[in-house]
Amino acid sequence: MKKSLVLAMAMALGVTASAYAANPFSDVPAGHWAYDSVAKLAQAGVVDGYADGAFDGEKLMTRYEMAQIVAKAMAKGANVDKLAAEFADELDTLGVRVANLEKKADAVKISGEVRAHYESYDNEASVAELRTRLWITGQVNEDWSYTGMLENIQELAHSDEGEEGTDFARAYLEGKVGGLDVLAGRWNEVTSSGNVLDADVDGIKVSYGDNVKVYAAAMKAAEGLIKDSSDRIYVVGAETTIGAVDVYANYFKANAAEIGWGTTDADGDGNPDADKWDNKEIYNIGLGLEVAKDLALSYDYMWGDKKVDETVSKDGWVARLDYKESDPAEAGTYGIHAQYFDQPINAYLSPTTDAPTFDSGYEGWNVGVDYTLAENIQLCVNYYDTEAKSGSEKEELIFSELYFFF
Repeated sequence: MKKSLVLAMAMALGVTASAYAANPFSDVPAGHWAYDSVAKLAQAGVVDGYADGAFDGEKLMTRYEMAQIVAKAMAKGANVDKLAAEFADELDTLGVRVANLEKKADAVKISGEVRAHYESYDNEASVAELRTRLWITGQVNEDWSYTGMLENIQELAHSDEGEEGTDFARAYLEGKVGGLDVLAGRWNEVTSSGNVLDADVDGIKVSYGDNVKVYAAAMKAAEGLIKDSSDRIYVVGAETTIGAVDVYANYFKANAAEIGWGTTDADGDGNPDADKWDNKEIYNIGLGLEVAKDLALSYDYMWGDKKVDETVSKDGWVARLDYKESDPAEAGTYGIHAQYFDQPINAYLSPTTDAPTFDSGYEGWNVGVDYTLAENIQLCVNYYDTEAKSGSEKEELIFSELYFFF
């Protein structure tokens, strides 16, 4: 690129100085078409001549020479985003960070995942579904960001043509107010292990602290977990790490007359159980630690203040063992897990599980494996064997998922 062309581009991008600046270059005499522009750029410190005092405007420049001009223009506050993008590698080599350009490029991002999943039950029922999620994230400023999610679900097993629907499933803001972290809108709330609550909710959550994190949330469920729009779920909790052990404690209060399965007749007395779920409270503690290389153990205990009937206890627990972990970005990585759960209905709201559940709660076991087939393509297969906490219902399930991330 000739210096004369670079000069014209730089001037068009707004590098200015005194209109009457003296020209320091011997080969750009007064009356030359570029005299004023060269003088302004030289005075602003954007362009330099050679050792012999010449500007050599017809000489071809290297990319590094051009990058130096761009860097100097940036330092003077000139708007050179397009040039900075073109010469980003050279600027990086020169130790110049294009901070403003990076911020603009990262302001809005779109990512996504496609999940094909198939469920096979021991009673021969099956479910086939294709789910697509598009994530849109936007940076408001250094402290605040926005996230939205579009979700399309195609039910492939129930009709030849498939049934589909697209929803704006999540939309929330995250940011800081003083020393508090704030989350507001509709998001997926996974409290600690998720064995008590993992659901899309509408509300606000406030957190504080790093080494010891405390949080509180007021929400209503977006998935029909709570039936009435005036009903609420409240959560307060804390989590920290003590040595090699992750520890957490939570308190949940569901201020509603109808929560989840609360309208069923689980105890068989002929009356709906809605009255048993009013102001349902759950206490939850848990821990997790790495017991050996690539081997992690977690334990979750939860206790509810309501009883379904005299045969079902108020407390429940989940124990899980994980060996290694599948990384979707690295082909060939894998993870294996096994868990046992004993969860009466009164000890959870909407847990993280694909296991068959029942009106009175469920107990049983699960084994599964996750394997990355290729970069950003992950296969997950789980087997569940569960039975009802009250009665004789049992179920087995193979739950398989194939993820594509982009």
